[in-house]
Amino acid sequence: MQVLAVMAQQPAEPGGESSGGVLGVLEWLGSHFIGLFNASGQQFVGLITGILPTLIVLLTFMYALTMFIGEQRVTRAVQWSARWWITRYTIMPMLAVLMLTNPMCYTFGRYLPERFKPAFYDSAVSFVHPVTTFFPYANAGELFLWLGIANGVTQLGESTVPLALRYFLVGIVVIFIRGVVTEQITALLIRRTGRSEVFADYDREFEKAGVRS
Repeated sequence: MQVLAVMAQQPAEPGGESSGGVLGVLEWLGSHFIGLFNASGQQFVGLITGILPTLIVLLTFMYALTMFIGEQRVTRAVQWSARWWITRYTIMPMLAVLMLTNPMCYTFGRYLPERFKPAFYDSAVSFVHPVTTFFPYANAGELFLWLGIANGVTQLGESTVPLALRYFLVGIVVIFIRGVVTEQITALLIRRTGRSEVFADYDREFEKAGVRS
């Protein structure tokens, strides 16, 4: 959409007049065809001087912070947050998205028994957009969603910080609700399909493997 907006603002070709008939149509197509790439180039330059440096610095900072704290300590924090439902669907998905970014954040599900993995995925995947308000590096490929919302607020001359804070906090509430609901739905389906013993075996294998130790 931003590329099309740039194209609309571009001045007409010099000369004023164009050929008629089929040749005129071809001239129009040629000028607008290259205009699309010119507008794309302008948008790319805007990203280089705008959001890309922020993404690189934030990503470098998070990697440095992880190395400073220690990967083992970070792993233990994730394992700790997986033990209780209130932290399993708030702190755990937040740590996963911030530390590993999208889509690697879902691999933190290995610290959970099989019965909790669908709920963790639902919780984590629902946080990859609210997180872009303050940590755009975590889901840079879909940053256009937040930028599209924030652009309207910016055009009104308002600060995007209050909106970003509300979006972030509501995101935490939503992922908690989704995690709890999906966990209950998963438990219901396990009982209805008669697979309670199968998942009990999974639980015993998980405990035997000592993933949380």
